[in-house]
Amino acid sequence: MLAELKKRIIDGQVHEVFSVPRILVVDDEPLLRDSLRDILLQNGYEASAARNGRDALVQIARQHFDAILLDLFMPDIHGTEVLDFIARRGLDTPVIVVSGDDSVDSVIDALRGGAQDFLRKPYQPDEMLKRVGNVIQRRRLELENRSVLQQMEQSEKWHRFLVNSSPDFIYTLDCEGRFTFVNDRVESLLGYKHDELLGQHYTAVIFDDDDFTHAQYVFNERRTGKRASRYVELRLKCKDCSRSNGSEGRILVVELNAIGMYEQPDNKFASRYLGTYGVAKDISERKKAEETIHYQAYHDLLTGLPNRVLFKDRLNLAIAQARRNSEMFAVMCLDMDHYKVVNETLGHDVGDELLLAVTARLHGCLREGDTLARMGGDEFCLLLPQISGIEVVGNIAEKVTVALSKPFHIDHRELFATVSIGVSLYPADGETGDSLIKHADIALYHAKTCGRDNCQLFHMGMNVPLSNRLSLENDLRHALERNQLVAYYQPQVDLKRGYIVGFECLIRWQHPVRGLVSPAEFIPLAEETGMITAIGKWMLNTACQQLKIWKTQELPPVRLAINISPRQMEQPEFVQNILDALHQHDLDQGVLEVEITENLIMKDVERTVEKLKQLSASGIKIAIDDFGTGYSSLNYLKKFPIHTIKIDQSFIADIERDGDTSIVTAIIAMAKGLHLNLIAEGVETENQLAFLRKMECDEIQGFLLSEPLTAQAATTMLIENITPLALFAGR
Repeated sequence: MLAELKKRIIDGQVHEVFSVPRILVVDDEPLLRDSLRDILLQNGYEASAARNGRDALVQIARQHFDAILLDLFMPDIHGTEVLDFIARRGLDTPVIVVSGDDSVDSVIDALRGGAQDFLRKPYQPDEMLKRVGNVIQRRRLELENRSVLQQMEQSEKWHRFLVNSSPDFIYTLDCEGRFTFVNDRVESLLGYKHDELLGQHYTAVIFDDDDFTHAQYVFNERRTGKRASRYVELRLKCKDCSRSNGSEGRILVVELNAIGMYEQPDNKFASRYLGTYGVAKDISERKKAEETIHYQAYHDLLTGLPNRVLFKDRLNLAIAQARRNSEMFAVMCLDMDHYKVVNETLGHDVGDELLLAVTARLHGCLREGDTLARMGGDEFCLLLPQISGIEVVGNIAEKVTVALSKPFHIDHRELFATVSIGVSLYPADGETGDSLIKHADIALYHAKTCGRDNCQLFHMGMNVPLSNRLSLENDLRHALERNQLVAYYQPQVDLKRGYIVGFECLIRWQHPVRGLVSPAEFIPLAEETGMITAIGKWMLNTACQQLKIWKTQELPPVRLAINISPRQMEQPEFVQNILDALHQHDLDQGVLEVEITENLIMKDVERTVEKLKQLSASGIKIAIDDFGTGYSSLNYLKKFPIHTIKIDQSFIADIERDGDTSIVTAIIAMAKGLHLNLIAEGVETENQLAFLRKMECDEIQGFLLSEPLTAQAATTMLIENITPLALFAGR
């Protein structure tokens, strides 16, 4: 550190390395200026040019130059004014005046103004280069001499300053172990003043007897060089209960380096031991940081629970103990139900508060010795060692269910949280930590498929459905490339005229072994794995191809509706993909309708509304599918460019099942008030049809009219344009 400080020069703008001197050429004659700069560049200098005095002032103010070649007579500002400017700013840049006027007065004025040399035009290049080299060399010697002089003058001050300004406690001890010197840092670290420690034995600052044996070797260090004590951790005793640096307690943890001190006589073999020199570095904060890092490596930062790493460590320890003592224990995997909805609707802050509240209640269900860990997200694991039987697991699962049944009050809201639980037992369900966690996870998956908010105990039969799922996922990844996806078309009929006005394009999977797979089985899997984006693109192109075929056959124009997934909407090129597909097939935008769900709208309102507005502005229709089952709100019906709402089939079913028509009546009235097109889905009976006709619903769709049709069957129906609706026209 001292060597680095000594390299600096106190009061000058000094370049420590003069590898490429920077020269400024100031002359209003372009030819002379450029030639002079070129000569300098060719001879290894870094040269800049100023076309007049004013330009020179600007460049001098902006950067440092090692020398300046200055013309005196310039049209805007005289060279002497440039010299005055350099003097006023306190710059010590050497200036060589280059002028065609060699009168004594001009030379005197230039030298009085601060110029170090005078070169008359015309000049020989060698002479100019010699003058420049002399000036720079002289300047370099001046700076070096100044630096050496200042270093010599400051040497003692530097040493004193460095010792007393050191962040470490520096001391010397005599031969008997008494302090002969302590620096200023001792007061802020240990609370002692100089006079209180000088003459005291080093044991005055040793914390307790446990440190004494270790400390006496370091404080009595006689060795030097590599054998001396280095990086020895000790605890020192502070004078007061709290030190000035704000940390509490009477202990200072230090890292101590110590060497023996010897006089230097003429005979090096007769040097006398004088005492010990030591430096004690405060590492209290580092120790705290190490403890924090260690804690964070094994604990969840939000809840403070053990994380996956620490849980597995304790699980392996439990396995070793259970194997040695022939005991049984359980692993429980818990996953919060519908936690994602809380995050997406109320925000992550509320979600975090809910996690903390759930953690607190789970803690209340544990026995002493149980381990609760957060594995990530909303998933927890519970280790129950030394259980006597499965009934212990059942009791704890019941405690968890009861504890979470009460509402949580967070951010002035009343929230409810349930968990699905999967359980595996040692040694019946596995003899390794990974197998026990895996099997508990499989049981957890089955708990979710059984309706959530329940506990499932693992058994080997549970592996089969998951294997089927993995097989299904693998087959789905090849479905596109193997042309196994098929589009079906369900007609949408104008209720007043009985004509087909559109189709909803529906996807089916023609599996070579499983047969026709329902979208309800593979679409959620596609969403989860991200394959829905490629499937959605295939659906869009297939729909546009079919519309092109109908257009070529000159069939009555109809609109075709396609369903849009949330992942598709998140794609930056979502809108452009749709427009490109329509343009590629030479289709009008009005023939396509995109169907989105209410939940998709609320996922990212700002981005969604912008994309939908772009589609609407292009003429593409927007429909809300399954209306009434999500975040129904008149506000988004006004805010979003929506043309059609589709009454969910569950409400249509209520008409037949229990005669409840209130929701359907309200939706129809709302749609008419907002001048929106209305389609009733899932119409399957004559009673439903009669009611919808009475309420003047615009369009209907359902098995009463037609099931989803192949492309060929849909084309035939469109050609004939005859629907079963005609059969009910007179009723």
